[in-house]
Amino acid sequence: MPELPEVETLKNDLLAHGLVGEKIKQLHVYWPKTVSSHTDTQANELLGETTIQAVQRRGKYLLLTLSNHWKAVIHLRMSGKLYFRPTGHVAEKHEHVVVELQSGRNLIFHDTRKFGRWVLTENIDSVLGGLGPEPFAESLSFEYLAGKLKQSKRKIKVLLLDQSVIAGLGNIYVDEALWLASIHPERTASSLTTSEIQHLREACIEAIATGIESNGTTLGTGEANFYSVAGRKGRTKDRLNVFRREGEACPRCGNTITKTVVGQRGTHICLRCQTL
Repeated sequence: MPELPEVETLKNDLLAHGLVGEKIKQLHVYWPKTVSSHTDTQANELLGETTIQAVQRRGKYLLLTLSNHWKAVIHLRMSGKLYFRPTGHVAEKHEHVVVELQSGRNLIFHDTRKFGRWVLTENIDSVLGGLGPEPFAESLSFEYLAGKLKQSKRKIKVLLLDQSVIAGLGNIYVDEALWLASIHPERTASSLTTSEIQHLREACIEAIATGIESNGTTLGTGEANFYSVAGRKGRTKDRLNVFRREGEACPRCGNTITKTVVGQRGTHICLRCQTL
């Protein structure tokens, strides 16, 4: 579930908690598939005795830059989360990676559904080179987006979920952006007018900005939901217009919000505001 705003929240939390400058003593991998690029022994050899020099985000990925010029690329997928525990903490269920730090605390990667992945690489483009521009990047210009849409016969929601088009958008913020732009998610991308493309670009930026301002979206109370490094819930749920609001009134026109499926993803829509 974590999308750009949730990963941005985690990045900011890790910076605030002083992860940059921390020295890694040892890496413990308790679910081998989590580190998909190396064995647990190789991963420990690469990360052990290195210093974390930067914490960054690219799309939905979290990046740790190490003093040996390697990077740890972390993809949270559906249920991954990060938090700190004191050194000596016994790994609990679903705590699949434990980074033991010199300062006396551990950085824990917890993943209930085991879909999250770590990749260790010296060449970041080999992992993330196919990502499209960030929502706030100058490269996400009207001309760029219009070019992508005009040559595509895909449904607009399916296209926006493609990380090679725009990096960081997922199901929550695509539904929100399409509502903000008054565009039906099943519209063919190439059918959008110049005005609609401009409104959609602005809506994507607005939806993501709202998510970041509210520190991400937490939709429930289970451990698979999003929580910050400090264990706080994201507050975007209270600012969502259509996502997970089926049966409620559209905040713009009062029509009942409905749920359908587009591209095998649950999709929330106001059929009066977003006509097909």
